[in-house]
Amino acid sequence: MAAPRPAARTSPVARPPAAVRPPPAQRSARAPAKPAAVAASALSPGDSTRLNKRLAELGVCSRREADDWIAHGWVYVNGAVAEMGMRVTAQDKITVERAAQRQQDKQVTILLHKPMGYVSGQAEDGHEPAAALINPRSQWREDHSGLRFSPPQLRGLAPAGRLDIDSVGLLVLTQDGRVARQLIGEDSSVDKEYLVRVVYEGADARRSGERAEPLQEIDERDPVRTNVQAVFPQALLERLRHGLSLDGQPLKPAKVDWQNPEQLRFVLTEGKKRQIRRMCEQVGLKVVGLKRIRIGRITLGALPVGQWRFLSANEHF
Repeated sequence: MAAPRPAARTSPVARPPAAVRPPPAQRSARAPAKPAAVAASALSPGDSTRLNKRLAELGVCSRREADDWIAHGWVYVNGAVAEMGMRVTAQDKITVERAAQRQQDKQVTILLHKPMGYVSGQAEDGHEPAAALINPRSQWREDHSGLRFSPPQLRGLAPAGRLDIDSVGLLVLTQDGRVARQLIGEDSSVDKEYLVRVVYEGADARRSGERAEPLQEIDERDPVRTNVQAVFPQALLERLRHGLSLDGQPLKPAKVDWQNPEQLRFVLTEGKKRQIRRMCEQVGLKVVGLKRIRIGRITLGALPVGQWRFLSANEHF
């Protein structure tokens, strides 16, 4: 009987063709794999779920990464090489080869100060994606991560959360599925902080579908523009904090306070499409400026508009 084959060094970038990979009987004799990270999961005994989803639930990787690892032959279930699309239960033992961890360690997370006029994701309506700003010339000189830009860092780089085209501030782009799940996963609890400049259009503006008074006819000295805090009812501020719904679903409680007479500070733990603007519309406020300044423990700080830096190894959301 032939001796077991040693573990092959598989490229972390190019997925090997199926014909090149050894059959399962041979691949199962590879070098020992390391156990996948263990975490609490909603999977009940006896229930089954797809392997890629299970790995994501355990916090090991994203579903997309899991599929890639399975295709490489890096994932084992009860000691046998996993197959794409297979289902597992809570009792199944899942292990992952160290090659997957090495690949994951090379993935980067980028913090960008997004300017107005760029979309967070794919290009649309003639507007460039924020990722177009990621290049060696725009890397912040004060980036202390010790990392330098290289083209492979753009492969699979995706925004972990949206920031509207007419909003500015901190945008996270990552290759790491663990980071994406932490920030935008269904069970994410990472809060985001925003500074929001507003004008008050009147309490009845939302109900009538029209402005209570045309903004162009309002005197610039009117408190509606110069001291919104003074004219905005406290009861409506409380509604911003809790009591509004979007798309037929009640919103989670939010922290909303006045930063200055024209600017509100929002802290949210969810991120529905254009959420802050739509919340403000419901209480007669019009957003005229929106800037995200913090995500979890990471702040925008002094990062200049249009520039970016790497998330350092000692930084965590």
